[in-house]
Amino acid sequence: MFVYIARRLAGMLLVMLIVAAVVFVIARVVPGDPAAVMLGSAATPEDVAALRVRLGLDQPLATQFLLYLGQIATFDLGDSIFLNRPVAQALAERAELTALLTLMSVSIAVLIGVPVGILSAAMRGRWIDQGAVALAMLAASVPSFWIGLTLIKYLAVDLPWFPVSGYGPPDAGFAERLRHLVLPAIALGIPNSALILRFTRTSMLDVLGDDYVRTARAKGLTPATVVLKHALRNAMIPILTVIGLTAAVMIAGAIVTETVFGLPGVGNLIVSAVQRRDYPVIQGALLVVSGIYVLINLSVDLLYAVVDPRVRY
Repeated sequence: MFVYIARRLAGMLLVMLIVAAVVFVIARVVPGDPAAVMLGSAATPEDVAALRVRLGLDQPLATQFLLYLGQIATFDLGDSIFLNRPVAQALAERAELTALLTLMSVSIAVLIGVPVGILSAAMRGRWIDQGAVALAMLAASVPSFWIGLTLIKYLAVDLPWFPVSGYGPPDAGFAERLRHLVLPAIALGIPNSALILRFTRTSMLDVLGDDYVRTARAKGLTPATVVLKHALRNAMIPILTVIGLTAAVMIAGAIVTETVFGLPGVGNLIVSAVQRRDYPVIQGALLVVSGIYVLINLSVDLLYAVVDPRVRY
C-alpha cells in the first residue's frame, strides 16, 4: 500500500506540473492585457508599459513560467493583480461556500442516483425501470443553469421559500447560509444524479446475474437482503468511481451555478479573474481545483480496498 501511494503521489506531481504549464499558457492566450484593463481606456501607452514592468508582465514567457514554478514549489500562489492580496487568501475566503455547495450537491446526487439505480436494476424491465431510465436521460440533458433559473422562478419568486441569490448578510448564521445553498445544490445535483443512477443500475445488473446471487435466492433470503447485502457490496466499486468523478466535476460545475445564483464562491472568483485578466488568480484557482480533482481520484482508489477486501495494491 505504501509503495502504491508513493507511486501515485509521484504521478500527481507530474500531473500538476502539466496542469500548471497548460493553465499558464491558457491564461496568457486569452485576449486582453491586465495592465490596460486596470488602468482603463484613458491610460496612455507609457502608463500601461510602466505597469507591465511593475507586474513583471514585460519579461519573456519562459522567465515568467520559471518564476511561477518557483512560487508553486514554495506553496506560494502569488498575489492577485486586482485584489491586492495573496491568491491563497482570496481562495480561502471563498472556499467555505464552494465546499458546502459541492458537498450538498454530491449528497443530493447520491441520494437520488444510488437508491433509484438499485430499484431500477431490481425491477428490470418493469415500468419503474423504464421510468427511471427516462428520467435519468431527461436530467442529463437539462443544463444546470436552466434548472437553477426554473427553481428561482417557482421557489424563490412565486413561492418565497428560498432566497433568490447571494449568501446572506455578513452576520448570517450557518443555518441561514445553508438555506441560501439549497436551490443551487438542487440545480447542480439533479443533472449529475443521472450519471450515478445509470452506473448504479448497470453495475447492479452485472452482479444480480452472478451465481452467488442465485444461491442466496435459492436459500430463501428475502429480495431486499439479496440486493442490499449481497449484490450491492460487490457492485460498489464502479459506483464509488462514478461518485468520485461526479464530485470532482461538480467543483467545476459550481462556476456556472455560482454565477446564476450570485454566490461569492471560488467559481465566481474565477469568472471575475478571467474577465479582468488576473493571471495569478486564474492560475492559482485552477491549480487548486486540479489538485483537489487528483486527490479525490486517489481517495476513491484507496476506498476500493475498504469496500472490497479482495482488492490489493
